[in-house]
Amino acid sequence: MHQFFVDDSQIGKEYVTITGSDVNHIRNVLRMKCGEKIRISSTGGQNLYCAVAEVGEDFVQADILQEEAVLTELSSKIYLFQALPKGDRMEMVIEKAVELGVYEIIPVAMKYCVVKLDEKKAANKIRRWQAIAESAAKQSKRSMIPQIHPVMSYRDALQYAKTCEINLVPYENERGMKATKEALDAIEPGKSVSVIIGPEGGFSEEEIAAARASMEVISLGKRILRTDTAGICVMSLVMSAIEMKEMQE
Repeated sequence: MHQFFVDDSQIGKEYVTITGSDVNHIRNVLRMKCGEKIRISSTGGQNLYCAVAEVGEDFVQADILQEEAVLTELSSKIYLFQALPKGDRMEMVIEKAVELGVYEIIPVAMKYCVVKLDEKKAANKIRRWQAIAESAAKQSKRSMIPQIHPVMSYRDALQYAKTCEINLVPYENERGMKATKEALDAIEPGKSVSVIIGPEGGFSEEEIAAARASMEVISLGKRILRTDTAGICVMSLVMSAIEMKEMQE
């Protein structure tokens, strides 16, 4: 069953009207027929099962069925602060983090980041990254599309991360998994979590010292992980911790 996102204004009492690029995708790529079921989520949090009723040139009308679609979001909001990686690795981080339930992704410029983006390049990247997030949200049947923020400085990222209830900073030179286990055990459903991932060159001494002042610095094991692997690894651990506790409630 395919997933689509609409604005609340596109939802009526009996049907939903889909417009924009999704129309071409439904008509010419998926070649959907009347009667096929789809899942629709709105900006206001509605999640509906619908059936395609009419496929027009610039719109698709879908009848709302009786049952309401299951909410697929985590009870906790996870904010992933990802240092800018080189190449197209950020695209993979976004795709996988969205699949794993991230709420927001914040690209961060750090001292040892290999990639340096000027204002124009950054704006183009954000547009592409947001499109990847939307595609991943559709594929994984998310009920919302995670936001990709403009690139932040490390200082601003720390301040934003502190608004969360739990703050995790995986560090390549940290040893021992005790703190990691304790940090994951402390995550209760509903608590907001920030995760700050360092760049290929690692955190600078000043950056990790600033993080230690107010955040939980943890280890991800004895091996050194690439920056893109580390982000996906922590997302998996946090998601699992939340989902397991939700199951116990």
